Amino acid sequence: MSVIIPTSVSESDSTPRSMPRSPANKVNFFDLPRAGLDAFFADLGEKSFRSTQVLKWIHHFAVDEFDAMTNISRSLREQLNSLAYINTPEVVEHQVSRDGTQKWLIRLDNNNCVETVFIPEAGRGTLCVSSQIGCALNCSFCATGKQGFNRNLSVSEIIAQLWVANRELGRDPKGERIISNIVMMGMGEPLLNFENVVKAMDIMTDDFAYNISKRRITLSTAGVVPAMDRLKEQGDVCLAVSLHAPNDTLRNELVPLNNKYPIAQLLDACSRFVEGKPKGRDLVTFEYILLEGVNDSIKQAHQLARLLRRVPSKINLIPFNPFPGSPYHRPRQQRIDQFRDVLTKAGYVTITRKPRGDDIDAACGQLAGKVLDKTKRRLSQVSYVQQSSVQKMGVHGNKPCNA
Repeated sequence: MSVIIPTSVSESDSTPRSMPRSPANKVNFFDLPRAGLDAFFADLGEKSFRSTQVLKWIHHFAVDEFDAMTNISRSLREQLNSLAYINTPEVVEHQVSRDGTQKWLIRLDNNNCVETVFIPEAGRGTLCVSSQIGCALNCSFCATGKQGFNRNLSVSEIIAQLWVANRELGRDPKGERIISNIVMMGMGEPLLNFENVVKAMDIMTDDFAYNISKRRITLSTAGVVPAMDRLKEQGDVCLAVSLHAPNDTLRNELVPLNNKYPIAQLLDACSRFVEGKPKGRDLVTFEYILLEGVNDSIKQAHQLARLLRRVPSKINLIPFNPFPGSPYHRPRQQRIDQFRDVLTKAGYVTITRKPRGDDIDAACGQLAGKVLDKTKRRLSQVSYVQQSSVQKMGVHGNKPCNA
């Protein structure tokens, strides 16, 4: 049985609640990586060690009030209270799956919500983090894409997901790390929110924030080719690519972004990304959601094996996770195993991902949150790749996040 953990929000309370907004001219410290904090304190005439102190209080100890930072002088705490704030999020709902997976529904502004998922495994704990409210790419097999798109998440809204999970899981700053891995695989396309995602990852990897190794952070993309090249220079994390088809004809249907960046361009970008990487980080993970009767044939498995020869890679096979209204189905286990065996015999490290948290809609492709859709998708079904920018689209109200 899955468990829904009550929050302080009453279901009968229809008053809109949002994350606290910044008072005029105040800086949200959740938005600042170390370089930003260094600049902030330099403007106050303070030494850079103040950045280390504040990072540890906020991210190690989950403190959200300057008055609780006891190794900072009272006068500086008073100054911080007048100039800055720590914008902690509101958790609307916390669910625990029968397999131990946990999911948090976090409220943002205008009654939008995003979802964050923690997946416990032997020897590791992985947090799946969202980067956008909804997603503009409209992949046909993904619940997030069917929600539409509202906007990018800020740095603070990305890092707040890790902050919430770290606090809720009860991490002891001097003990064993509960969250050891981060996957940017939640709601949204991370590379369409490049600057904020990279800054958030800088906080994740900072020694005095969460101290997560870059080799333990994986960013998943549907294939935003120019941003993949930027990521190698600025992000230097592990790369996962949502492929899902062995040819352009099928991928155009499943992943509309492929019309703009077809497979050949995508694989060239993958090769550039791993070029010169140290051993252990010289592989691209290709994600392949198996859809019954669509992309799961033995012939397609052989096509995929031939296609990926040019890129050092491993393959994650993901049996489709159903969601309401989807036309797709999960293949039979025998077909999944046959598809895997073709790839394994071709020399690929191939893992069939076990569905986790599917009883609370926390499995891959099931995250939906609550999105005030700005794409008019349900009215016009206009693909993202046919638009010059998301900002040119109209406004259509989806179901709000009213607890």
